[in-house]
Amino acid sequence: MKTKSFLFLSILAVLFICCSGNVEYPETFKSETSGGYLYNEDDLIKVYYENDKLFLNWRGGKIEPVVLSQNEFFVADMYKKFKFVQHPKTKARYLSVISEDDPANTTYDYLKVPKGYKTPSLYLKEGNYDKALEGYLKIKAKDSTSHFIDEWDFNSMGYGYIRKHQYPKAIEILKINAALHPNSANVYDSLGEAYMLNGNDREAYINFKKTLEIYPENKKAKRFVKANKDKFEN
Repeated sequence: MKTKSFLFLSILAVLFICCSGNVEYPETFKSETSGGYLYNEDDLIKVYYENDKLFLNWRGGKIEPVVLSQNEFFVADMYKKFKFVQHPKTKARYLSVISEDDPANTTYDYLKVPKGYKTPSLYLKEGNYDKALEGYLKIKAKDSTSHFIDEWDFNSMGYGYIRKHQYPKAIEILKINAALHPNSANVYDSLGEAYMLNGNDREAYINFKKTLEIYPENKKAKRFVKANKDKFEN
């Protein structure tokens, strides 16, 4: 069944690719449909036009879809056919995935977000750590098991900066991890190490103590706390 569907869409793409450049887009239509669409909680599909041609930017790649009509197009990279729709009640705009089984059915799949909207990972990339954390906390509130807030991914990212001796960046990433996973001994151990390497022994001491509150057998944390107890407890 999947093979048949793939062949059908492949043939469809070939049939329409030659005429995809013939569609003219009114300026109003381009204005209404251009922008970012929320593919998931930390990923955007960006729709834009160049020389009256439709393009998408998704996960860092520029995509020229196969245009089927002014309002419909096929994206081979996603293996999906889309149409632009507007919700009749909210008036919000969406990218709707056209079902092979029920093409007439309209679904509201990917919401168009306001201009300037950024996902948590975009804020993180820009170094806006407060906004990034705010976004990740919203994701956690909806789904505490979301892979977008995976503890080990953030830990790995933080240690990536540690290996490059970019300790302030590592600290910011690991602070986000600690805020997202406050019951994990590991997040405080990693954050304590980053502070220690950056020369901030007081913050290192605070975080190693938190590690020991959760996991008293951490030998590294024990040694650091013991060596610095008189310095920071008196």
